[in-house]
Amino acid sequence: MAEVAKHVGVSAMTVSRAFRQDASVSEETRRRIMDAVDALGYVLDQSAGSLSSRRTGFIAALVPSINNSNFSDTARGITDALENTGLQLLLGYTDYAPDKEEQLIEAMLRRRPEGIILTGGQHTSRARRMLEKAGIPVVETWEIPETPINHVVGFSNGEAMSLLVRELAAKGYRKFGYIGGTTARDTRGSQRRSGFLKTVEALGLETDRVISFGVPPITMEQGGQAIISMLERWPDTEVVLCVSDLSAFGALMECQRRGLRVPQDIAIAGFGDYEISSICHPRMTTINVDCYGIGKQAAVRLLDALQNDDERAGDITLTGYRVVLREST
Repeated sequence: MAEVAKHVGVSAMTVSRAFRQDASVSEETRRRIMDAVDALGYVLDQSAGSLSSRRTGFIAALVPSINNSNFSDTARGITDALENTGLQLLLGYTDYAPDKEEQLIEAMLRRRPEGIILTGGQHTSRARRMLEKAGIPVVETWEIPETPINHVVGFSNGEAMSLLVRELAAKGYRKFGYIGGTTARDTRGSQRRSGFLKTVEALGLETDRVISFGVPPITMEQGGQAIISMLERWPDTEVVLCVSDLSAFGALMECQRRGLRVPQDIAIAGFGDYEISSICHPRMTTINVDCYGIGKQAAVRLLDALQNDDERAGDITLTGYRVVLREST
């Protein structure tokens, strides 16, 4: 608050009154204060007036989707790591929308969490400013950001998809297709697409067999519709890689409805190793990225930072991934 007051040229008490909508603060002064708040990334601490201790007893975590078992596993990993620490988890759902993530970050920081865990490394500029000014450990997960805010626990989605392409090429596949979303708001999906394209090109294979269908997260139904478009345009496609297991499962079901044999007529692979990929028929080839382990390692890293008062930036923990070859390829 003192930093905002200095920036505007008023007292800290005036800033406090502006936040409380006190009538003694003019609209012009209030506007200048709010402009400074936005520029500096300041977030009003709602707990400051009611708590004698700075400890609030919870950490926050933001995930893109609550109906995705991968992110549910990540949340479970966080919760298990927090057991017996006295800390609770407050979970937020962004729906892959940067603006919604920004709003949630502000709402969480107003309640002064002791740390925050984020999915991904792409944020609005205001969200980054708020996180950088928060003075708490921040852990970005599920990818490797180019410019980390603080700590990172994740893997390269592009390299993971590249590994899958190379494994399938080693089995003799040459005509590769790819199914993903229509927007770039799912940065991890965009990285997987990029990894696919770079690797197919490096192998000297065709790169044009790409279908963008549906706004992330891609559903099973959209995966089914996308495989129809793929085979209508390129009927000789040998193997289709999908941005996730859900879209891959939808593609698999659509092929079966149309009397296409998997993998004899068309092979299909997903990403994420959801439970459904191991129990469908035929079982699905995919990439396992240890979703639970990502959550647990992120929470452990955050707890370590809290214990050691550690705010170092650029601390990266690489998590593993592996190709799981099954009957669908």
